[in-house]
Amino acid sequence: MNDVLDYLSELIPNPVCELNYNKDYELLIAVMLSAQTTDKRVNIVTEELFSKYNDIDSLSKANLKDVQIIIKSLGNYTKKSEAIIEIAKKVKEWGSVPNDRNLLETLPMVGRKTVSVVLSELYREPNIAVDTHVERVSKRLGLARKNADVLGVELSLKRKVPKKLWCDTHLRMVQFGRYYCTAKKPKCGECKLKNICKYSKEM
Repeated sequence: MNDVLDYLSELIPNPVCELNYNKDYELLIAVMLSAQTTDKRVNIVTEELFSKYNDIDSLSKANLKDVQIIIKSLGNYTKKSEAIIEIAKKVKEWGSVPNDRNLLETLPMVGRKTVSVVLSELYREPNIAVDTHVERVSKRLGLARKNADVLGVELSLKRKVPKKLWCDTHLRMVQFGRYYCTAKKPKCGECKLKNICKYSKEM
């Protein structure tokens, strides 16, 4: 495991969340929107969305059809549009995005992965959120069973990675999966982990 962590640290020394945001609720909404789409696409639509509705009050009162038009390029945009307004209403009521997993998971279209990302980014609460990149990298490197579900992958990683490194490791694995260990045509030839990678050995 140390070889993996060392290489990811070498490759991605300063991992950052690639979703653009200026306020806590903007991050929450952006992460929710990122399901089944790319951060790049989310950043395009949230730039317009948060420019048009530039505070929590205006967003909580947003016109549903206007929001749908803005985020139409995203998958499942109808339900996501409804969720944006409902999330804004609740955050307005709360006063801020709380450091409370149970409360956040009551929000529409906000599940475990979304909350893990938000709490890790806003509060540096130790978490490893498992998205498609983290799941793919974990299974290729043998850090999780091939048939493990996302919770199984998360628990496996948490057993193997020191808790103080959870937040940064999550970000590094996301970026490693996004730019190096890609779903199609991964850069195996230049990867220092190919000797332990199940995908590389099967090629």
